[in-house]
Amino acid sequence: MDHNKDIYLMTTCLCESFFPSVLKNTLEILESLGCNVTIPMEQTCCGQPPFNSGDFDASKKIALNNLNHFSGNNYLVVPSGSCTAMHRHGNLIQFEKDEVRKEIEQMGKRTIELIDFIYNILGIKKWAGRLEKTIAIHHSCHTRNTATGNAIESLLSSIEGIEILTFGQGEQCCGFGGTFSVSYPYISKKVGDLKIEHVLSQSPDLLVSSDMSCLMHIKGLADKSERHLEISHVIDVLHEAMNGSSNE
Repeated sequence: MDHNKDIYLMTTCLCESFFPSVLKNTLEILESLGCNVTIPMEQTCCGQPPFNSGDFDASKKIALNNLNHFSGNNYLVVPSGSCTAMHRHGNLIQFEKDEVRKEIEQMGKRTIELIDFIYNILGIKKWAGRLEKTIAIHHSCHTRNTATGNAIESLLSSIEGIEILTFGQGEQCCGFGGTFSVSYPYISKKVGDLKIEHVLSQSPDLLVSSDMSCLMHIKGLADKSERHLEISHVIDVLHEAMNGSSNE
């Protein structure tokens, strides 16, 4: 038995509340790849919003709840580079002097972003299907210097019919930053508008990312200024290609 395929799935706040198709497609794809997926119903947030606001008392309670419901040795797969980073890095900061730090650190080591998991743990290097689309990829800040970026580009590039477009300042932040966009809305908007300007200069059919938080922010800014920009989580693109939706 391949124990790498016995996994937990973290649903994330944004996907659960605003992008249920991402969760549906994630589950369908993971199961089609032979994974035995467990989704604890008692799970909540990763804890990043209170953590970024300095409310460690609240964020530590959330982390301990996750530790309880994602116990054991199974991989904890997350369709979000941001939430993954909270488990792997943020929690280590807030539990630096706590007795439970070792267990928190172990949970972080088991936590992995979804596309990284598919590409590097399951070993899926080529994706079946065809999709006639030009795609721009937004690499979120939390996936920088991780294996996720290469996994996304490699999998999407392997799909017949997809053309990956490059654009200026590709590593530029989208401006969201969670609570940053609330505390500094004008700076956040300026950063986001710059990202949109560079993306739209290449006229892609679709902007994709592994973080719906970034895409939600970018899409909101684009819509408010009546600039047309289609967005999608990477898993939705893989699902569409797999099912041949573009050919119907």
